[in-house]
Amino acid sequence: MRKIGLYIAAMMTTGAVLWGTPILSYAEPIMVEANNLVSEDEVDEEDPEDLEDPSMAGPGIEARKQEEARAKAFAEAEAAKSAEKQAADARQNLVNYALQFVGGPYRAGGNDPHTGADCSGFVKYVMENGAGISMNRSSSSQSTQGTPVSASQMQPGDLIFYGNGSRINHVALYIGNGQIVHASTYKTGIKISNWNYRTPVKITSVFPR
Repeated sequence: MRKIGLYIAAMMTTGAVLWGTPILSYAEPIMVEANNLVSEDEVDEEDPEDLEDPSMAGPGIEARKQEEARAKAFAEAEAAKSAEKQAADARQNLVNYALQFVGGPYRAGGNDPHTGADCSGFVKYVMENGAGISMNRSSSSQSTQGTPVSASQMQPGDLIFYGNGSRINHVALYIGNGQIVHASTYKTGIKISNWNYRTPVKITSVFPR
């Protein structure tokens, strides 16, 4: 009986070992597979390219291009406004500079309105000192400088030339509101007149247009 009991005990022990081994070998691959699945899911969640819809890239790029084009057009318009304002300011500064000499003496051949100037000497002086624009000495040669403009196009700072027939013998500076400033005669000196007190022969602009 003792031998039979030992035999049964041995069999039970062996059976426990035999049952234990398959359970461990079966469970281990399942855990490994589960770990692999979790790892793959994590990669999918962290990769934004897998979630991005390629069809959305086109409209996004086009919208950015349109926005850049609008920004460029706005910048160009603002630059044009700024340049126009600077030109207007330069013209007005010239006019203001020239007007300070109203009442000054006329002198034939004179080049300085402080001591006396003729018409072309006056224009040369105020252009060079009030606007930094170099001018020729005589009115006829000054008429060849700049760009010809019509009466409807003239702006403050433009030059108006007068003459006998086609021969130019007088020049004045247009100051706006239909008026000019010019070194007129010994009697009147440097004064303001209406721009058409004589019939103009030519009108020119020496400022960029």
